Amino acid sequence: MTTAAAALSRVADRLAGAGCESALVDAEILLAHVLGTTRSALRADTRRELDDPALGEFDRLVVRRERREPLAYVLGEWGFRRLTLKVDTRVLVPRPETEIVVESCLTRIAGIAEPRVLDIGTGSGAIALAIADEASGAQVTAMDVSQDALDLAAENASRAGLSVELVHGDFFRGLPKGPWDLVVSNPPYVRENEIEMLEPEVRDWEPRVALIGEGATEAVARAAAGVLRHGGALVLETADGDAGRVEEFLRGLGYVDVRITTDLAGRDRVVEGSRSR
Repeated sequence: MTTAAAALSRVADRLAGAGCESALVDAEILLAHVLGTTRSALRADTRRELDDPALGEFDRLVVRRERREPLAYVLGEWGFRRLTLKVDTRVLVPRPETEIVVESCLTRIAGIAEPRVLDIGTGSGAIALAIADEASGAQVTAMDVSQDALDLAAENASRAGLSVELVHGDFFRGLPKGPWDLVVSNPPYVRENEIEMLEPEVRDWEPRVALIGEGATEAVARAAAGVLRHGGALVLETADGDAGRVEEFLRGLGYVDVRITTDLAGRDRVVEGSRSR
């Protein structure tokens, strides 16, 4: 029989050859998934022998990852804050920087008994469900132009036992009637001419409707100004290097208390402000 150590070594070489940056980590995550264990437990028992069914399932998943399919899609789920969300090609993979967006949202609605929250472009439901999970009493509405994404968000809400209203709509055509205490969005912000420069996991697999969006950030900011209560907050995730421009744009629209928050890598990522009173 093949040991876990031998299988991991072989697969890490395969994934490295395919261009995966974190080849060994990916291999460990995939094998732990197959065996129903954790990476730490797997590392503590690398002499464990793998039977043929386990090796076969491991290889099947590895082949998918070799094609640069995102690890989250291969696993079928991904962790986001306190939640484990189902993810597939209908939605973007929830990212660590978006967890910082949730932090800003929770700070903005702290102290409001039953805040009304609107998440625009919800995708898997990551932001909306995290807020519903962590902000007691929050009344959360999640909007997306993709019905497929909303269907997946509904699955995630059911799995998590959380109540979120789901709305099908295009923010370019307007937002659900307020007043909202908080509007949050991770809008599409990749430019059409930038798509080919992205990693294959993003370029070839994630839904382009959720990636490419000229003017999407500006459209959300304008629309939010019309549905936020006086003093209500807008929180936006922005492209790397674009936060300063978005900050000035919000100020130009009359938002106050505008600030920028960095992500875990120290990059300016979140721009937020309040509707003037």
